[in-house]
Amino acid sequence: MMQRVNKNVVLAVLTAASTLFLLFQLYYYRYYISGKNGAAFSRLKGSLSVQDGTRWRVVKTFLNLVSNHKVPVFLVDPHMLGLLSKDIEQLRSSPDSLLPGCQYFCKARDVTTFGLLDKIWEHKGSIFRAAEKLGFQWQKYEGRDPRLEGMDDLSGTEIPLHYLFKMAAHTIHLVVFYERSGNYLWHGPLRLKRNMDRKFAPFRKLQFGRYAGAYSSSDLVHMTVDGLKLKIPRDPLQFLSAVSHSRFLECRYKEARSFFKLYPEDTSLEGIEFRKKAKALLHLAASTLHSLGVTFWISSGTCLGWYRQCSIIPYSKDVDLGIFIQNYKPDLVPAFQKAGLPLKHKFGKVVQYLRTPDLQTTPSYRRNSGFWLKIAWNSLFLEKMM
Repeated sequence: MMQRVNKNVVLAVLTAASTLFLLFQLYYYRYYISGKNGAAFSRLKGSLSVQDGTRWRVVKTFLNLVSNHKVPVFLVDPHMLGLLSKDIEQLRSSPDSLLPGCQYFCKARDVTTFGLLDKIWEHKGSIFRAAEKLGFQWQKYEGRDPRLEGMDDLSGTEIPLHYLFKMAAHTIHLVVFYERSGNYLWHGPLRLKRNMDRKFAPFRKLQFGRYAGAYSSSDLVHMTVDGLKLKIPRDPLQFLSAVSHSRFLECRYKEARSFFKLYPEDTSLEGIEFRKKAKALLHLAASTLHSLGVTFWISSGTCLGWYRQCSIIPYSKDVDLGIFIQNYKPDLVPAFQKAGLPLKHKFGKVVQYLRTPDLQTTPSYRRNSGFWLKIAWNSLFLEKMM
């Protein structure tokens, strides 16, 4: 009798276990493969390896998470944007015409990077609790708010700069972008503090965070990629070009305050008006050069003012920019004239650079405001010396 009871118990346990396993299989099928929640994965399933499918599912889970919590992220991953840019027109017009299978998010990668605008997210804790329930591990990385560094009483205030979400050996890197005065977006560096886990993620493979970066505001567009709905920059190639020139050097606010203690800032109406006009002129010149695709830098007294006192030197009476001779374009002068900066003086000839490498040409443009904008074209000889 005892032996029969034991057999019945064992049989009941096996039956229950089989039933639970069957229910799990049905749940898995419905969640990942059914037309309602995973039609895309159903189409892609045959072309995925276990590792590739894992990455796709981690990205999908993350996108579902942020969508449910109304966190509007957008793709900034340089590798992914590079792949998408090759098929961008086809993806926009008829994504179903692409080859079947997972073409983008199934490439073997350890990290996928998204961006987030700080002003439209409140950093609520509910999303992190939900992330943990889904199986994510996460870390937050903070740093000083540079927008407050010029204020003694607020200097040192920390803000969120980066988030890392990890699941199944794949890392989602979320970069927080902040709007700065001057109408550009800024993200801070990712710095590990002493008590942080340095093995939490493949930090050397992160494509954002080695240093602070600055970007022009970019329009975003909706797109479906590998069955995943997401946002990307309208012009991926333009964004990728900006990434390579995005390194941002913060002004030395502490040193500037020390300088002004010794040499008080010119607060006269004339000084204030000059700084205002100089910044407007600098913005106009920068916009003109950007429109031509000409890389430039601030030089001479303008650079000294930024480095020494985080401002324009009021008695300099000009704005100085520099470009390399190989970046000179014949339509540069007409472009400045069209912007309201007619040519006032010209010294030397551009063609002379090819024969006399130590010659420097300095055209000067004058605006109605009464002060000067000088642009110096550095020679190939000087470039090699740098």
